[in-house]
Amino acid sequence: MSTQVIHQRFSVPFRYLVHFTHRVFAKENPLLVKTLSPRKGASPARVLLVIDEGVTDANPALLKQIESYFACYASRISLIEKPLLVTGGEHAKNGWGNVREIMTRASIGHLDRHSYIVALGGGCVLDMAGFAASLIHRGVRLLRIPTTVLAQNDAGIGVKNGMNDGGAKNFIGTFAPPFAVINDFEFLKTLSHDDWIGGIAEAFKVAIIADGSFFKKLCKDAGLLKKRNQAAMERLVKQTAALHLKHIATHGDPFEFGSARPLDFGHWAAHRLELVSNFSLSHGLAVGIGIALDSTYAMLKKMITPAEHQAILRGLSTCGLPLYSPLLQRSTHGQLDILDGIEQFREHLGGKLCITLPCPLGSKREVHTLDIKLMVQAIEMLSKAECPTP
Repeated sequence: MSTQVIHQRFSVPFRYLVHFTHRVFAKENPLLVKTLSPRKGASPARVLLVIDEGVTDANPALLKQIESYFACYASRISLIEKPLLVTGGEHAKNGWGNVREIMTRASIGHLDRHSYIVALGGGCVLDMAGFAASLIHRGVRLLRIPTTVLAQNDAGIGVKNGMNDGGAKNFIGTFAPPFAVINDFEFLKTLSHDDWIGGIAEAFKVAIIADGSFFKKLCKDAGLLKKRNQAAMERLVKQTAALHLKHIATHGDPFEFGSARPLDFGHWAAHRLELVSNFSLSHGLAVGIGIALDSTYAMLKKMITPAEHQAILRGLSTCGLPLYSPLLQRSTHGQLDILDGIEQFREHLGGKLCITLPCPLGSKREVHTLDIKLMVQAIEMLSKAECPTP
């Protein structure tokens, strides 16, 4: 029996700009209108704006500022309705409720593929709104305005969108690059303590496995960061974003078809901690604990030195990040609950376990098995360390 095969292959170049600014909705700042409507004289760009309620609570004048901004540039940009406010945090992406609401409003407002969904808020709201945008007409243009440290330096600048379902974090989602990202540093000034320090964990994550000089800078600035020094935080956000974007662009697997996920260093434990805490432990704080755990394990495996290990713990702790949670030692039927995160992470990767560990500090090694006894020892070591807990 003869067969015929047509080999189809094509590539699509993706390009988007990540901007850094202040006061994005100030009338004298034309960045947003130039991004949404680059050509004067064209029909007004039509926008559905989705906002994290936590941001409006912290910035009571924001809705008025948005209204004034769109009125000022009414010939070039237009809201199809009043902004849609959604509850922020992990609740935003739990299940289909918010996703369906955005899709319904986009349908009623007759958004098309040249229209925009503008998502303003923390990483969870951006994840959820981006997922909805990627489904409408197979992809409505998405502009993200991240408002937390973690969203500005990590979650809001990449190509992932998703929601939680089936008892798993990010079980449903898409890879869809944004049209653009605008980071407005003014929003960082009103963050809660946990949201301020949570994004610092993602900076340590990428520095520990990819950039030793950046790690040293983070440790040098650690005290300033804990004291909410704005200039130090802006430096952190820009450098962390640059490293994340470089990885997406140059490491050959932006849509994660393989099993290696270097940017998930510390995340197998973090995701499990979030779940067993019923998301009372935020992602950023969980990542800090996950980094501390995997760095301790790497030290026990002699992949980093005791001095490097102490530098990591000291840097995280000085910033105010927790290094341990009692949830690490919660057990069911004689086994630590946290260890279930290893199998869940393997399933998320698509079959083969691949854990990124520092080896040495500033570079990485992928491992495909974990020594459970050694991991339990690492947990025990962290429980006895003099370090903050959430």
